[in-house]
Amino acid sequence: VQLVESGGGLVQPGGSLRLSCTASGFTFSRYAMSWYRQAPGKERELVATITSAGSSTNYADSVKGRFTISRDNAKNTVNLQMNSLKPDDTAVYVCSAQRRDGVTGRLYQYWGQGTQVTVSS
Repeated sequence: VQLVESGGGLVQPGGSLRLSCTASGFTFSRYAMSWYRQAPGKERELVATITSAGSSTNYADSVKGRFTISRDNAKNTVNLQMNSLKPDDTAVYVCSAQRRDGVTGRLYQYWGQGTQVTVSS
């Protein structure tokens, strides 16, 4: 199983970045996908989630209206479009895949290594 993030970098306040996460080693279309972030000295925060078919999304209040999560099940990728970036958005952004088995209730969750996003002038 592998989740590889890309697209991070340094951007000025008000700018935009598009993060991508490419998955392999599991049936991508069966998993909900999420982006988390963790800033130094802060707890990990769930930023956005998209269901396995892409029919529903959820966002943290802190990013609503600025970030958009999307996925392409044919390419095994999930993206996070980040607009109107603020210094408070500075963090390591990590991609995660999760699925709960409908019979056993077991949670399957996989994590990427993360990509750094720095918002600074």
